[in-house]
Amino acid sequence: MKTSEHIHNRFAIACLLFSASMWGVIWYPLRLLNDAGMSAVWSSLVMYLAAAVLAIPILFKQYKLIPPFRTDLLILAVAAGITNVAFVVALIEGEIMRVMLLFYLSPLWTVLLGHWWLGERLSRNALMMFLLAMFGSIVMLWNPQIGWPWPHGLADWLALTASVAFSINNVLARKLAHVPMGVKTAVIWWGVVVTAILILLWQQAPIPDVSIYVWSSAWLLGWIGIVVMTVAVLYGVAKMPVYRSAVIMLFELVVAAIAAWWLTDEIMSLQEWLGGGLILLAAYGVAKIEN
Repeated sequence: MKTSEHIHNRFAIACLLFSASMWGVIWYPLRLLNDAGMSAVWSSLVMYLAAAVLAIPILFKQYKLIPPFRTDLLILAVAAGITNVAFVVALIEGEIMRVMLLFYLSPLWTVLLGHWWLGERLSRNALMMFLLAMFGSIVMLWNPQIGWPWPHGLADWLALTASVAFSINNVLARKLAHVPMGVKTAVIWWGVVVTAILILLWQQAPIPDVSIYVWSSAWLLGWIGIVVMTVAVLYGVAKMPVYRSAVIMLFELVVAAIAAWWLTDEIMSLQEWLGGGLILLAAYGVAKIEN
């Protein structure tokens, strides 16, 4: 691999790790907003609207680049919206561990979609690292009381739907690697905004009666968090096969567990340390595999 390609590869991996780390801790400010009276769907709407507003000039400037990719970009917007809203609602309505386990089956769907949609195939080493990562996820999240990861109710089906939608999102981001970053980010943000609005209208949810501080906090979280996370993950996914990005993004699980241990009263069990270690080992292994 040429030096420049090697540098871009390392930077793409760093972007994915950074994005996964931020996703691993964003649940905490969302929990604080929820405790303050702003539901998760409302928080999603405000955060993504804050980001989407920034993208309006980009859409006006680059709208001529959209027609050749209109169908894929529309699917990307729908997938992003479903991923965010379905996962957030599932976390609120369902058992956290079941929701997490079902959602983090996403690397499996990503590999299958990548093979079917992009023609990507896993080498023997890549397959070993992928299986190690999936095993680590199951070890980290498994609880005999929750049973096998098969949907049993609405929250479970939402988590599984979010998992598949997230995989579609990642595969399309890879397929649209040559589409300008600004166009993809704008499409994703507005996809979440529209989906959140439709859900709130369907729920007939009233406007949260919260202070201006809560509104501004959610808006600022969108500007600082959502913008950076979306750009980082889109860049990383576009620069490598989807199976690699799917495994590396599982680092979010490790960060989430450590964040819960640090920010709350939760204690990381030996099982979580073991599963997290396997994910880290798989992420390191898959990062070493050349494109």
